[in-house]
Amino acid sequence: MNFDRRDFVKSLTAAVAAPAIGGERLAGEGVQAASSTRAAAPARKRADRPNVILMICDDLGYGDPGCYGGRIPTPNLDRMAAEGTRFTHYNSAHPICSASRAGLLTGRYAGRTGTAGAFLPQSAGTALDERFLSNLFKARGYKTACIGKWHLGDLPDYLPTSRGFDSYLGVPYSDDMAPLPLMRESKAIEAMADRTQLTQLYTKEALRVIEQHAEEPFFCYLAYSYPHDPAKASEMFRGKSGFGEYGDSVMEIDWSVGEMMKALDKAGIAADTLMLFTSDHGPWYLGSPGLLRGRKASTFEGGFRVPFLARWPGSVPAKRVADGWISALDVLPTLATQCGLEKPSKPIDGVDASALLSGTGAAEEKARLYFSPIGDGYGVHCIRKGNWKLRVSQGMGGEIYTNDSSTFSKTNGWLPRPELYDLGKDVEESYDVADLHPDVVKELMAELEKEMETFPEAVRASYAALKKKVGDVGTPPGAAVRPVRTAPLSEWAWEPPERR
Repeated sequence: MNFDRRDFVKSLTAAVAAPAIGGERLAGEGVQAASSTRAAAPARKRADRPNVILMICDDLGYGDPGCYGGRIPTPNLDRMAAEGTRFTHYNSAHPICSASRAGLLTGRYAGRTGTAGAFLPQSAGTALDERFLSNLFKARGYKTACIGKWHLGDLPDYLPTSRGFDSYLGVPYSDDMAPLPLMRESKAIEAMADRTQLTQLYTKEALRVIEQHAEEPFFCYLAYSYPHDPAKASEMFRGKSGFGEYGDSVMEIDWSVGEMMKALDKAGIAADTLMLFTSDHGPWYLGSPGLLRGRKASTFEGGFRVPFLARWPGSVPAKRVADGWISALDVLPTLATQCGLEKPSKPIDGVDASALLSGTGAAEEKARLYFSPIGDGYGVHCIRKGNWKLRVSQGMGGEIYTNDSSTFSKTNGWLPRPELYDLGKDVEESYDVADLHPDVVKELMAELEKEMETFPEAVRASYAALKKKVGDVGTPPGAAVRPVRTAPLSEWAWEPPERR
């Protein structure tokens, strides 16, 4: 049985009322494991080098899975939550595709790795001197497999098999781009992939990896192409969810997760395998961000906060809901600790969240920056530390992500007055409290300035230019930045009383 809407509201309210770092609770009723009949081999435990299956969806919203309050049937994700830990405060590294995935695989902000926004077909990708998780696992003796959507550059030197993966089956970028070849290693095996069969193909390949490498440590990076628009599902799931093609595609992803759990149990390596499930950012036009404000490409929480589940029997506590705040940037340093990987020589923006993962403690509190893909892709919008989130800039010209509008202005503007949100009390980012906490605003502004000095010159220059593009004082809190007016403000227009 899934959470109903009231259960979800209670769960989310409890989550944001908990301490910003390190809280945990037992999973409530409504997270029910999917029953299945399977013949399992005797369980083993390999503590030194556990297998890792890292699953990432494309555009799955925080409120989509059943265990996060969603209405789409997801019994296997619900089972994964019941047999492991469900994180309520996990943020992606960026609110759009390529930059988000680069952050996950490098532990570094996209602005450091040359990964602005989303790469188009026939593009170079993330800087070649960056070390990916796959490079670290391979150096440790793991077998490494990449399955699904790549989107970190499709020229030969940027493909998965040139970035530390032993094998690759998938498509080089998003399913709305063309042509969309199905690739094996570095060659197209189908000029145009059948979009309805992608999740089936990815699942079959993941099961092959599990079976082939059951006796040796492996790292499997499985990047589903859906529910990114236009979402597709195979005949097995088409029309089954009751929530259209989006819901059907989520149901099929859920089935895929279940097939992998069955395979691990059958091989007797579930206790040897850390499974992680998440999304690259919030949902696009369809899908549910839950109670959160914003969607894909937005720097409000609906664009950043996404599901994150961890299952590792005997090592990650079962039936637990963890409220501590973590980020996709933390995945690399955490896996480095868990699997004995040598960390990259370049500075990492993430922190080791092993204690939070295992339920033995809290993750280190560290400020995070929220970058927008608008404009040059390096426009910083927010800095967050603990429950405090300071918004210093915003897009100009209307909605954050309406790329089908000819009037959309793809630029950022500096807010004439910064906005402060207390996510511990206000998860929906409905109330600007900057005037009530000037000391917090000052502290976070100073930390933002200090952090921006650590970025490459191009990012620093972009930041300096952004600060000069100050919007009109008539910009309401939470709105797109208004250009500076050339005529007197109308009497009915919003403006802070002290600025009238």
